[in-house]
Amino acid sequence: MPKVIFNLPDGTQREFEVAVGKTLLDIAWDNQLNVEGACGGVMACSTCHMIVDAAWASRLETPGQEEDEMLDLAWGVTKTSRLGCQIKVTEALDGLVVSLPTETRNLLD
Repeated sequence: MPKVIFNLPDGTQREFEVAVGKTLLDIAWDNQLNVEGACGGVMACSTCHMIVDAAWASRLETPGQEEDEMLDLAWGVTKTSRLGCQIKVTEALDGLVVSLPTETRNLLD
C-alpha cells in the first residue's frame, strides 16, 4: 500500500499507509487530522486546501479550472496548493508529502 506523509501546522509529521483510490481528504478524515472539507469533498469549497511538496507537484495531474477557482478562495495559497478532495492516491504517489495550512477559510458558513 502506498504511504502518504502529512506535515501538520504544529510541525509534526504523520505517515499513513493508504488504499489506492482514497483521496487526501478521505485520508485526513480517516485519521482525525484537522481538515474540514465542509462541502463533503465535492469541490464546492476550499476547506480541504493542502500544499503539495514541490518535489511531488509535477507528478500530479494539473488542476482543472474549477479547482483553480476554488483555490482562489483558500487562505495561504501557494504554487503547489491543491484541494485534498481532488487528489486520489495511486501506487505512483507512494511517499507523497503534503502540508496542511495553518488556517482555512470556510465561505459556506
